[in-house]
Amino acid sequence: MNEIDAIATILVIEDEQTIIEFLRTGLRYEGYRVEVATSGNEGLKRLRRGGVDLLILDIMLPDIDGFEVCRRLRESGHTLPIIMLTARKEITDRVRGLDTGADDYITKPFSFDELLARIRAQLRRVGHASENRVLRGADIEMNLETRTVQRAGQPVELTPTEFSLLELFLRHPRRVFTRDTLLNLVWGYHYAGETNVVDVHISHLREKLNDRPARLIRTHYGVGYAFHPEDAGSPAHREETRS
Repeated sequence: MNEIDAIATILVIEDEQTIIEFLRTGLRYEGYRVEVATSGNEGLKRLRRGGVDLLILDIMLPDIDGFEVCRRLRESGHTLPIIMLTARKEITDRVRGLDTGADDYITKPFSFDELLARIRAQLRRVGHASENRVLRGADIEMNLETRTVQRAGQPVELTPTEFSLLELFLRHPRRVFTRDTLLNLVWGYHYAGETNVVDVHISHLREKLNDRPARLIRTHYGVGYAFHPEDAGSPAHREETRS
């Protein structure tokens, strides 16, 4: 876990339960502390207590809207980064959000990877410690700046989805991810296709990493998948884990 993830607390002000659970699950998997408020006034009350490092703020709320929440925060002297969420794509809304003091703006449906990148950029901007931009596990090295992957010094060409899957595994070795969790974190909460898309992409990723038989990305039957870096070259793990 990197230093940013270990210390950052994110407040989500959002009233749509699907998105709340998507953000709460995904951000906690990334190591962030996550708190939720389902109305503007509830969110403002929580922010008065302090201890929040970044705010994810929906525009459409059941009481006061996100623009008003943002305006009140800036007028009261709050300087924490604010990322606005909205289903509306109009340029005027985007401009209004930035004019009221938001630092960034993302429209629904959004990619979790894109949101994470924006969160990290905002945390770096306000002085949080820089995160490690190179992830390693076994003999795999992933550079997040150049979006390149090597195994044993040899380049591995991955699709964006395969890259996202491998990044998640490298960040959380030995953690078992269910298919539904992988769908939410990699494909997004709005994905409505078949869950076997996960199995297909895992299979492709194994082939490209020459992970046959599966020693690194192991199947936990009836549960999901986990990355086991300690098993990269171990003959004792030629069979996939059964649970």
